[in-house]
Amino acid sequence: MLSELHKTTWSRLAGLRDRLPHALLLHGAAGVGKLALAEQFARSLVCESLQPGGLPCGRCEGCRWFLAGSHPDIRFLEPETMARNVAAAEEGDEPKARDAKPSNQIRIEQARALGDFVHVVSHRGGYRVAIVHPAEDMNTATANSLLKNLEEPPAGAVFLLVSHRPARLLPTIRSRCVSVPVPVPEAKAAAAWLAAQGVRNAERWLAFAGGAPLRALEYATGERGAAIERVLRGVAAGDRSALADAKDREALEPLAEVLQKMALDRAFASLTGRTRYGSAAVAGDARAWLAYARSMGRHRTLTRHPLNPRLLAAEMLADLPED
Repeated sequence: MLSELHKTTWSRLAGLRDRLPHALLLHGAAGVGKLALAEQFARSLVCESLQPGGLPCGRCEGCRWFLAGSHPDIRFLEPETMARNVAAAEEGDEPKARDAKPSNQIRIEQARALGDFVHVVSHRGGYRVAIVHPAEDMNTATANSLLKNLEEPPAGAVFLLVSHRPARLLPTIRSRCVSVPVPVPEAKAAAAWLAAQGVRNAERWLAFAGGAPLRALEYATGERGAAIERVLRGVAAGDRSALADAKDREALEPLAEVLQKMALDRAFASLTGRTRYGSAAVAGDARAWLAYARSMGRHRTLTRHPLNPRLLAAEMLADLPED
């Protein structure tokens, strides 16, 4: 279980069961395992045969329903662009018409439907649990709709908010949640966990992911990792023409990410003599590289929009500081 990398955080979550708050906010860097912890805690709340340490048994009917994605007392609020945003409809619900293009935000209709969900008596006589992820993907209207439930929570309802950027949440939402920070795991333990998942070069991918084990696993085993490898080879070879030959938007984001992390490592090497993301960076003009890293952060946002990929790639490479 990923909770083995977050023993202190899990112990705190398990200890909250005796006086369970109505809302928890799990926050930390992307890819450290916040959602996995929230899911495990939700499963422990509906488990009918808890194990020592507050761990769910994995065998009872409640656990089996959760693992099958069909527990009637668990509801996920996630953007439609996320693959798992297929929460089972409540009995009697009429199917709703959907937009042709899935939303990349949590929709207000989802938050309104959550009000009906948490005010209904539990199917199993226990808690009703709502997991909101990523919580910052709510616009103001959606957040205000959720806030109504947080201000007057019904008995037996528990809200688990998972956020990469809690500062983007409404202050009124943050104030009604018990904050549970989820730190980056210890590097040695995280590398051992990755190796147990069959990841080769676990230390290298963990460094590139900034210490976040789930992000490192995604890099090492998915298509994103293969795209990053291609960019890293192009950077190592100094082949700017190959790097600029971005044929689609899917090639742009890995390019911007690699360039941003390379720039940060150049700046860190200059300021501290060390790097953060594992690149073989040499010291350079820290101010210039930090400015370029900030520019790449903005470009990473632009890569999600329908721009000309080659022009954007050429622009990113043209601004690359000289050694």
